Amino acid sequence: MLWAEGVRASYGAVPALLDVSFTLPAGRTLVLFGPNGAGKTTLLKVLAGLIRPGAGRAGVEGGRGAIGWIGHQSLLYGQLTVRENLRFWGALYHVPGEALSGRVDRLAGLLSLGAVLDRRVATLSRGQAQRAAVARALVHDPAVLLLDEPFTGLDRVAASELAALVRGFAAPGARATVLVTHNVEEGTDLATDIGILKAGRLVELAPRGARGAGEIGERYREVVAGG
Repeated sequence: MLWAEGVRASYGAVPALLDVSFTLPAGRTLVLFGPNGAGKTTLLKVLAGLIRPGAGRAGVEGGRGAIGWIGHQSLLYGQLTVRENLRFWGALYHVPGEALSGRVDRLAGLLSLGAVLDRRVATLSRGQAQRAAVARALVHDPAVLLLDEPFTGLDRVAASELAALVRGFAAPGARATVLVTHNVEEGTDLATDIGILKAGRLVELAPRGARGAGEIGERYREVVAGG
């Protein structure tokens, strides 16, 4: 569903990714942990086609139109209502009008956006705007989700709703998801696979298996400390 082969990327003379390789099939959720500057966001941007790697290659089955992206910017237009934003992005991805209306209503219900659907984004709270950004990423029913710290700004209820959506994406035979988070407990709960990035290298990649957040957190601290 998505892959990276020998990916290298840099910002000027500063390396950001060094020979990163992995594949992720449908129905799997890869959660990436790593300290600031480890290359997590850069890797997501390479997978999304937003950054061209200096070496190697990366891709998503179905191309960029098959990706749902949630990053640090909402990609929403403040002067438009939430509904108008979702209809705009749905049309951009060629979602038919009748299907789009139903999808907007469904996402509004899932993400508790019903009360603000016809409010301008500029008037929303941070949490409301983040939920709207999540809906924007899902409106075209993408085959792949790339999530960069998606729980930032969400209250506990909204974070739980988003986590439920991510779990749905990870159902057997469904979509592939890559999630970057600093929250080991939240990330471990969602993961089928765990990756740890350090100084641009994917130093560990393995199925989560029966490991819990405590064990994952301990392993992460060992890796970051040089173990």
